[in-house]
Amino acid sequence: MNYPLFWAILGAVFCLMELFLPTGFVESTLGLSAFVVAFMALGVPSFSAQIVVWVALSLVFIFLLRRFVPQRTPYSLQESTEARTLTAIAPGQTGRVIYEGNSWQARCDDETITIGADQPVVVVRRKGNTLYVIPESALRA
Repeated sequence: MNYPLFWAILGAVFCLMELFLPTGFVESTLGLSAFVVAFMALGVPSFSAQIVVWVALSLVFIFLLRRFVPQRTPYSLQESTEARTLTAIAPGQTGRVIYEGNSWQARCDDETITIGADQPVVVVRRKGNTLYVIPESALRA
């Protein structure tokens, strides 16, 4: 078997797979490692040694490339953003607010305040799918 040709084809397949199945450049690092091993295979005929070098190079390339791949950060609410109540929010109960164009479940952060419908509120935090709000008038007072 022609090992350099095998590694070159394997490298090309991995690089093409990266185009169709984006995996954060993992497949392209496997392909790049296969191309390096294809050149190495011209002088080293041992297939098991080629596999060991390919695995080692792949791991090294993946760890080196990780610093260049942007990390995804989870969506977080901006501090003190405005919303408007759709329904009244009784003390200790949930209601609905419109925030960033979407309807959210909401609770009043102060368990003693009732917030009427169609009132401006300020989002102070989020827990799961529930926004905790306080009336805008409470901030002015």
